[in-house]
Amino acid sequence: MIHFFGNKDSKVYAVQTTKELTATTVSKLTWLFANQPKIEETSIDTFFVGPRAAMITPWSTNAVEITQNMGIKGIIRIEEFIAVLEDFTDFDPMISEKFKSLEQESFHNRYSARTYFKY
Repeated sequence: MIHFFGNKDSKVYAVQTTKELTATTVSKLTWLFANQPKIEETSIDTFFVGPRAAMITPWSTNAVEITQNMGIKGIIRIEEFIAVLEDFTDFDPMISEKFKSLEQESFHNRYSARTYFKY
């Protein structure tokens, strides 16, 4: 499951976990993300640019290791997404992807017209 933290109008952290988050874990993650709150939605209908679904970034690897050192268990991946306008194209399509929305399948490697924009 994917949990979202941040501000859906600027920057969102997507946290993929193997289980539900406890209140203590949410509190720790909120602190880790510079006091960005948990977004209580399962999907966010805003355009974002973030890492390609099939590419786990080095940033994610480090972030997950930090959560393990904090005693948080069950986190698979954490990625950062930046909100953009619909016509935004100034990103490297080799390493980044434009998402029509963030949802529970955002980390799945897919090439459907629903969420993938080819440039």
